Amino acid sequence: MKRTIAALSAHEILDSRGWPTVKVTVRLEGGITASASVPSGASTGQFEAHELRDGDAARYAGRGVLKAVANVEREIAGALIGLDVVLQPEIDRLMCELDGTENKARLGANAVLGVSLVVARAAAQAMELPLYQYLGGSTARRLPVPMMNIINGGKHAANGLQMQEFMIVPHGAPTYGEALRYGSETYHVLRGLLEEKGLGAGVGDEGGFAPHLKDERQALELIVRAIEVAGYEPGRQIAIALDPAATSFVKDGGYVLPGLGGAHMTSDELLAVYTDWIAAFPIVSIEDGFGEQDWPAFVKQTLAMGDRIQIVGDDLYVTNSRFIQRGIDDKATNAALIKPNQIGTVTETVAAIELCRRAGLRYKFSHRSGETEDDFIADFAVAMTGGQFKGGAPCRGERLAKYNRLLEIEHQLGGEAIFSSPFVA
Repeated sequence: MKRTIAALSAHEILDSRGWPTVKVTVRLEGGITASASVPSGASTGQFEAHELRDGDAARYAGRGVLKAVANVEREIAGALIGLDVVLQPEIDRLMCELDGTENKARLGANAVLGVSLVVARAAAQAMELPLYQYLGGSTARRLPVPMMNIINGGKHAANGLQMQEFMIVPHGAPTYGEALRYGSETYHVLRGLLEEKGLGAGVGDEGGFAPHLKDERQALELIVRAIEVAGYEPGRQIAIALDPAATSFVKDGGYVLPGLGGAHMTSDELLAVYTDWIAAFPIVSIEDGFGEQDWPAFVKQTLAMGDRIQIVGDDLYVTNSRFIQRGIDDKATNAALIKPNQIGTVTETVAAIELCRRAGLRYKFSHRSGETEDDFIADFAVAMTGGQFKGGAPCRGERLAKYNRLLEIEHQLGGEAIFSSPFVA
């Protein structure tokens, strides 16, 4: 058959932070070839699928991925050559069984995911369909609202801000292309404001600015001002989303936020900060507002704010259906973040999405801080119709690859494209 897998190869490339990652290439019997690259996170949940690194201090400070590359070319290739490339669930199941661990620790989630992604891409080519239609069917036509990280902190920038991402959400635009324009214009206005104030306009891992600010509230004030100066209405046209990534500032059972006067804040004190902020600023979404072990705080936050804003679990769920089900049972959040490399295969990612759909949870797709130019996640976001995509700032090629791919999809769909806000305007 022309669709059967004839060869699988892999090699080490560098991601956007200059650290190694895995790129996988597949060749089908009919001559089709496809490649896919695997991203890597800096702020990671402890239950994420295992990213296999070499541990050889003489190469890339131990962060090489030659072991994962070898696992693709030796073990995984041997199991998959001869299979029909369209058998995605079967292929993903075989890889999970071959690995034999709960978190893909033996072969490496970076090896397994690289193969899973490239199989889907090659299958789409073999079926002569764009990837988003192959994965989502002929009715896949909803473009996501971009959530653009324009001020970086936490593990993404060495600027003193403990909270990780301050995003703009141009959900009031009439089309995806216009939303991208709203966001880009606001980003450039913010640069000007930072330069005028002498705060610094260098960028962090995800392309957002990394100014030295007195605290997180100042970041919110600057973003609102940038939205206004750009000519947009805060809240109605452009809102704000936060990803505090609170696990990164958990210490001794509390939260350390010096800029907010908290040498050791309790969950209730941190919740009070968020309550104050959503009253003062046009915030529509808070992701990982508490540490990944602080389930009671998420439940309390959702009870207090869930009717007004989106409460998102990322490190809490790590795209794992087992944890998402717990969140559903506990009413811990009303949304989940989706990152394929947290779980390791396309099939398991789709299962997590389907669980969210059945329970009525919103879900948004996300890049990682260590990215490549691979734009798979953009097609995936359209295929799965979640309506939200977190892709970093409108800056740096590895971020723009995703945003520009969504522009291409919108152009291909033409009048069939749908763009609608998941948030109340």
